[in-house]
Amino acid sequence: MSTYYDEVQEIKARYPNWRSATLPALRLAQEHHGYLSPDALRECAEALGATPAFCEAVASFYDMLHLAPVGRHMVEVCTNVSCALVGAQQVLERFEEELGIRAGETSGDGEVTLRPIECLGGCGWATVVSVDHHYRTHVKPEDVPAIVQELRSGG
Repeated sequence: MSTYYDEVQEIKARYPNWRSATLPALRLAQEHHGYLSPDALRECAEALGATPAFCEAVASFYDMLHLAPVGRHMVEVCTNVSCALVGAQQVLERFEEELGIRAGETSGDGEVTLRPIECLGGCGWATVVSVDHHYRTHVKPEDVPAIVQELRSGG
């Protein structure tokens, strides 16, 4: 069984410059730890031969990397212009109502994190909602209770 350090060394070997391995190494650390805690950032930095500050600076730029704990389920609502024009804000607000949290928060039971996201790249199918990295298209506020129920029932 290989360790995280060994896995990062394999990733680094694929690139001519170790910096190119930073994103895959951070993604792998997040998979191992659930999010990029200070310990995970230190572990990543050690494996890359970098500093924790370098790893944190890179991680802080990308939406898909989390510097704080997130829920078991991730709900991301696209709020870019195409989705906004067909009611993304109302969809986001309905998720807030159904989950009892504000955008950017995780439910008290640690089950669901709700995030607005700049663009999911599905402008022709707006409003797009990513639920655990699976896209739901043409989402309307009235669709939200069923999505939340699906999450709560383990779907």
